[in-house]
Amino acid sequence: MSLLFPLGLLALAALVVPLLIHLARRHHYAPLDFAALRWLRARAQPRQRIRFDEWPLLLVRLLLLTALALLLAHPLLHGAATPTAPWVVVAPGLTPPSVDEGSEGRWLAPGFPSLEQPAPTGPQPLASLLRELDQAMPAGAALTVYVPDPMPGLDGERARLSRRVEWRSVRQPLPAPASAAAAPQLRVAGASADAQTLRVLEALQRAWSQQPLSAALAGDEVPATGQVGVWLGDAALPAAWQTWVQNGGSVLVTAAAAAPGTGVPVLRDASGTVAMTRHALGRGQVLRFSKALSPATLLILREADFPRRLLDQLQPTPLPQVASAATQQPLVGAASPAAQPQDLSIWLLALVVLLFALERWMATSAHRGRPA
Repeated sequence: MSLLFPLGLLALAALVVPLLIHLARRHHYAPLDFAALRWLRARAQPRQRIRFDEWPLLLVRLLLLTALALLLAHPLLHGAATPTAPWVVVAPGLTPPSVDEGSEGRWLAPGFPSLEQPAPTGPQPLASLLRELDQAMPAGAALTVYVPDPMPGLDGERARLSRRVEWRSVRQPLPAPASAAAAPQLRVAGASADAQTLRVLEALQRAWSQQPLSAALAGDEVPATGQVGVWLGDAALPAAWQTWVQNGGSVLVTAAAAAPGTGVPVLRDASGTVAMTRHALGRGQVLRFSKALSPATLLILREADFPRRLLDQLQPTPLPQVASAATQQPLVGAASPAAQPQDLSIWLLALVVLLFALERWMATSAHRGRPA
């Protein structure tokens, strides 16, 4: 057993209150003088022992205060036996099967609501939820999972659980393919580009979209949402551009002054030389070329796959979200879930209510205070 709030035991100091009350409320009997006693020699009075009246009521009050102090300390019982009823989990969108009596039926959704509740709507991260469910379930409980085939909600890694799973796939229609992201459009600003730089940028734009390079931006104009800025100035990015990048934009630069902080190498040429570094700025990024945009100095521009590699930095390829359910059956070998301690607060609360009712009954009883 452990205590979540050990300072709650300081309330045990209140145990002296009923002790003092019962000492102060002892029954005192008035002395009665007899005429024949007036001629007797006075003797020393015997010392009185400390005696508590109504000790059953005192005991109940002490137990009530002790239970209240323990309730404040929030005790937890470790090592208690936990139920290991089998669990049946169904991905939203499927018709739930009949669940045997004594089994737990849940939706594979955040919070794992009961199958008796309405099915959650919207896409669900099924792979991640399986890992969370494995750690939330009691150790040793059997698990049956119903998922659609093909299975959505993947996160790039096959789930690994601490228990074997009875894997049930239900054939579903193939989802509509996601539309491919449009190729980015380069927008140049900051300084007049020389002929060599314009040829490189024109080649990049045509490799991505078969479209010519757009006109340069004027003044403090910033690229539109979805476009990629190219800042050719030697100074730092203007405030308007920094705000645009912080809101999720991407900009290509060549000057060190335009790249904030220390960058992380993201592109290297065939010889291993760093050709581009990434500098995070808010929710966006600044990609800095290590040299001027000339094939003579920046050797990565000569490589045939450079446009694709640069595009991967601007628009990372999303991880697959749908796969055959048979290939996603969870592996075994994850750490077993930690044993959850049992909270004794509800039992202590019931004991406090019972003791309080008993104390009130004894304190207001008609027989209280009558001498034996």
